[in-house]
Amino acid sequence: MKLEKILVVEDNETMRIGIEESLKREGYSIKSFENGIDALNDLQFESAALAIVDLKMDPMNGIEVLKKIKELNPKTEVLMISAYGTVEDAVKSMHLGAVDFLTKPFSPDELRIRVKKIWQKIQNEKRLEDLIEQNKILSDELFTGYDEIVGNSPAIKKVFSLIEQVADKDSTVLIHGESGTGKELVARAIHKKSKRFENPFIKINCGALNDNLLESELFGHEKGSFTGAIKQKKGRFELADKGTLFLDEIGDISPAMQVKLLRVLQEGEFERVGGEVTLKSDVRIIAATNKDLQKLILEGHFREDLFYRLSVIPINLPTLRERKEDIIQLVNYFIKRLAVKNNCEPKEITAEGLEMLMDYPWPGNIRELENLTERLFVISSDKTVDPSLIASHLSISISFNSGYENLPLEEALYAFEKNLIVTAMKKANGIKNRAAKILGISTSVLYYKLEKYRLI
Repeated sequence: MKLEKILVVEDNETMRIGIEESLKREGYSIKSFENGIDALNDLQFESAALAIVDLKMDPMNGIEVLKKIKELNPKTEVLMISAYGTVEDAVKSMHLGAVDFLTKPFSPDELRIRVKKIWQKIQNEKRLEDLIEQNKILSDELFTGYDEIVGNSPAIKKVFSLIEQVADKDSTVLIHGESGTGKELVARAIHKKSKRFENPFIKINCGALNDNLLESELFGHEKGSFTGAIKQKKGRFELADKGTLFLDEIGDISPAMQVKLLRVLQEGEFERVGGEVTLKSDVRIIAATNKDLQKLILEGHFREDLFYRLSVIPINLPTLRERKEDIIQLVNYFIKRLAVKNNCEPKEITAEGLEMLMDYPWPGNIRELENLTERLFVISSDKTVDPSLIASHLSISISFNSGYENLPLEEALYAFEKNLIVTAMKKANGIKNRAAKILGISTSVLYYKLEKYRLI
C-alpha cells in the first residue's frame, strides 16, 4: 500500500514524463517538477517518502536540492540521477544523505527495481519505528512467570501459550531449539507455573559428562562404589523428588545411558551406583536438545522408544532470526538489567543501531545478542552507543562459514561484503587507500561502500 507520494525533479521534460509514467504503472503516487525551487515549495506543505532528483539543473542543482530536502525532512529518501555521474558524485551524494545514485540512460525496469528497493527500505524503517513505539508501551510490563523470556512476536507468543497448556500436567516435555534460544528458561517457566513449583528444579547437562560421571550424577552412588566415593551421594533423581528434573543436551548421551534412562522413565525405579536398594522418585522430566533426534534415530545413534518417552509434549523454540521483532525488547531488557547490576544509568541504542541489530543473522541467537549487548554497554564511553561501534562488533561476530546459509541471497551478500570491508580496514589500520588495494577496488569505490554500510 503506497502511503506517501514520490517527487520527480527533472528539467528534461521527456525524461520527467518517462519516469512519471513508468512509476505510475507500478501504482506509485507521483508529483513532478521541472526545477528544484518548485519541488521544495511543495515539500514544505506536503511530505514525500522519496524524491528522484536530477544532478544537473538550473537555477538550483541537484546537490543543493538534496541538501534542502534533508533540511526540510531528513526522512525523505533521495535517489540522485545524472547523465554525467561519476563515482565522486555518487560518494558526495551518499555523504549528504542520498539513498542511491542512478546513471542515465537507464531502462524503465532498472528504475522500477531501484525504486522498489528504496520503497522496501522505507517500509522497513516504518515498521522499525512502529516496533520502537510498541516497545515504549511494553517496556514497563512485567513478564511474570516467564523469567527472562522476553518478547511479543507471534512466534514467542506461541511458546507462551504452550507453556500455559502443559505446565500443570506431569507429561514429559522435549524442548528443541538451536543453541542460545532459551531452552532452560522455558523449562524453568514450565516448572514455575506447575503444581510442583514449591519443590526443586534440578538441572544437569548430559553432554558435559562421560557415562560414569553422568550415571553417578543422575542416580547417585554408595560409599566405596568406586575410587573417590568416600561417602554416599544422592543423585539428581532423588534431589528432584516431587519437583522437576531438566535433562539438557539429551541428544548427547551414549546408547548405554539411554537404556538406563529409559528404564527410569518406564518404571520410575533406579539404583545408586554400587547400591542394591531399588529407589523411586516422583519427578517430572523436561529434556532439551539442539540436535535432530529423529535423524539420530535413523542413523542408529538414538533409541526410538526413548524418543517417544521424552517427546510426549514437544516444544520447538524459534530462532532469533524468526522473531526479529523481539530484538528491541530484548536489547532494552538486557540494558536495564546491566544498568541495575552496575548501579548506573541505562545506555541508549539509536534507531540506526537497532536497525543494524535487526539486520544481523544472529547465528548464536539470544545468547549472542545478550553477550553483544553487554560488550557494547561496557566498552561504550557515551550514554548513547555509537552505531559505528555496533557495526564493527557485528562484523567481528560474522563467520565466513556460518550464519549465511540461513539468509536470503541478497542479505547474505550484504553481510559478506560488509564483513570483507571491515576486515580489510582492520588489516590496513584504517588507511583507506591501503584497504582499497587489499580489496582490489579504487579508493573512491571504497568510500562509496563505507557510506553504504554506514562504517564512516
